[in-house]
Amino acid sequence: MAKSKFEYVRNFETDDTCLRNCYIVVRLDGRNFHKFTEQHKFTKPNDIRALGLMSRSARSVMEELEDIVIAYGQSDEFSFVFKRTSTWFKRRASKLMTHVASQFSSSYVFYWKEFFGEDQPLLYPPSFDGRVVLYPSNRNLKDYLSWRQADCHVNNLYNTVFWTLVQRGGLTTVQAEERLKGTLAADKNEILFSEFNINYNAESPLLKKGTTLIWEKRDETVTKRMKLPNEEEREVAVTRSRRRVQAHHCDVIGEQFWEEHRDILEDDNC
Repeated sequence: MAKSKFEYVRNFETDDTCLRNCYIVVRLDGRNFHKFTEQHKFTKPNDIRALGLMSRSARSVMEELEDIVIAYGQSDEFSFVFKRTSTWFKRRASKLMTHVASQFSSSYVFYWKEFFGEDQPLLYPPSFDGRVVLYPSNRNLKDYLSWRQADCHVNNLYNTVFWTLVQRGGLTTVQAEERLKGTLAADKNEILFSEFNINYNAESPLLKKGTTLIWEKRDETVTKRMKLPNEEEREVAVTRSRRRVQAHHCDVIGEQFWEEHRDILEDDNC
């Protein structure tokens, strides 16, 4: 940047460098998505197309920012976890948040037709707000992701019962809300099973657990034309190991997931 007498204005910028040795979590939430889902005729209580689009957009973010070690999403939100030692954008919170938000939003628009086709055009651009939170320990980070997954379960159970009462029980939205006031999880499960013969435990893990994205190595085999010594050129199968973003719909609250994927977390003594 060329120096000039106006350069002093840079002194007004706020230092938003994230504390070292902390996981940086950027969480995005759909802004005014209640209106957005209604105008775009999302299926209630869950639109598989929309959930797939959210995951595809999140994968695009991870492929662009490889320091993201894990991402978790449900409904209209996604959380992206940068590794502790990341130096992307000099750990500036504003840079990290705006890059994640812009990449996610543009991907959401870019891949819309892939999931919704021509029958449901995108009527207006969606928007996502973001926040940055730092977690200093592995336990703090695991508790954060557990909190988001517990929220997924609570919200999905409520929405499943609510929309079943409306769509199959003939209640209005006001009546369904009144019916569910003060009910516990056991009560909601009982309504689904006794009145509609729905076993909530048999629902898709995608809906109950949300989506966890992580990097995993996968062997890929491609065919190449090669000339081997003392042989004519011919096609040869070549296998290479590549890191790819993979989706899981599993429990992250217990220890099994973390035992199976020990490379996600860094040593607390780093």
